[in-house]
Amino acid sequence: MVGLKQLLILVSVFCFMQTGMAVAHITPDAPNNGIPSLAPMVDKARPAVVNIATTGRVDVQKHPLLNDPFFKRFFEDFQDLPQRRETKSLGSGVVIDAAKGYIVTNHHVVEDADEIAITMHNGHHFKANLIGSDPEVDIAILQADIEGLEAIPFGDSDELRVGDFAVAIGNPFGLGQTVTSGIVSALGRTGLGIEGYENFIQTDASINPGNSGGALVNLKGELIGINTAILSAGGHGNVGIGFAIPINMVRQIVDQLIEYGEVRRGMLGVIMQNLTPELSRAFGLELHQGVVISQVIEDSAAEKAGLRVGDVVTAINETPVKNASSMRNMVGLLRVGEEISINVVRDGEKKRITAEIGDMQDLSLAGTKINQRLAGATIEETEKAGKTMLVVTEVKQGSAAWNAHLREGDIILSVNRRPVKTLKEFRQIVGNEDAHILLNIQRGRTALFVLIE
Repeated sequence: MVGLKQLLILVSVFCFMQTGMAVAHITPDAPNNGIPSLAPMVDKARPAVVNIATTGRVDVQKHPLLNDPFFKRFFEDFQDLPQRRETKSLGSGVVIDAAKGYIVTNHHVVEDADEIAITMHNGHHFKANLIGSDPEVDIAILQADIEGLEAIPFGDSDELRVGDFAVAIGNPFGLGQTVTSGIVSALGRTGLGIEGYENFIQTDASINPGNSGGALVNLKGELIGINTAILSAGGHGNVGIGFAIPINMVRQIVDQLIEYGEVRRGMLGVIMQNLTPELSRAFGLELHQGVVISQVIEDSAAEKAGLRVGDVVTAINETPVKNASSMRNMVGLLRVGEEISINVVRDGEKKRITAEIGDMQDLSLAGTKINQRLAGATIEETEKAGKTMLVVTEVKQGSAAWNAHLREGDIILSVNRRPVKTLKEFRQIVGNEDAHILLNIQRGRTALFVLIE
């Protein structure tokens, strides 16, 4: 006679056998013999990811001493040295429109490129042309006249959550197409100093040098981001912290690059700071996030809309403003002439203000509009040893001013061979200059000319 314990064991074994037979019955219809795999999704996404190799030449700046008449005679043998050097770059790209041949990648992958060579996943090679590029977001759009391209569908990066699975596809170290997987580790990363406008997806899917411009996709095979940077010890290799530009942000930039060849970035015209708990108490508010306007630029879109110093911005187009970085991204990605709704708290009262985004080419220099060729530079009028002078107090890396070789601490002695000491003089010379800007700079103990064309 079978005891209760033995009976339970027999029932359990029978049920397991029945379940096992049921699983075995459906196994042949499951992919890869029922073993979970990303292969079906990767097979669909891989053809849209290409490898990019570029070659170019850049100017090599002469040492200022080589232009000095006194020292020039001692370095005659160096005068004929090559003034340009060859550059090479490896990266990745993603086909976003097969019919028109559009491929998106990073700006830094194709920067200074004279030739851009594309290799598809099947080994086919072809050339591509640069349509437009934006260093501020680090996005570039290429176009190739070739048949057989396959595009990748877009996902919605606004719907991402921390913990979602993510797959990175690219060309690390020039090895060829490589696939790695991980999760979305964080969202909305800013303040890293990598790019002008930051709103990164952080992922632990392995991203390495050469992955730049490659695809970050979800488990549906949809493009959710463009891989762009890594955080690593010494700048070499992956330590599980990689960054991708959200695809919704990329699409805004790409649309303008295709239409204009550049990004016509909007400007509101305010200087702002984060709303800290201390500031919130000082303003008599119970807000935990937002932005305080500390200065309104003269003749700017903000001034015309009626924004004031001390206004606390809480939302733009009904999207909450968390901090100054998020507000800068919201405004900077809008088109010139676009109307926006701004929610502010002024003297404890809630207000809604409508503003029309201005042209960022009307940049400010300590409150004075300047030439767009100096974008990214902050130049201030200061006094030292009883003398008034113009000093470059900040230059954003990758900006027009940075690329023109302006650097923090430079003292501007003259503009187009006309001495300048005040912002007013500077504006009179530079404001409407179309041809070129020739700056005489004092840098430390040396002096040099910087030509901006």
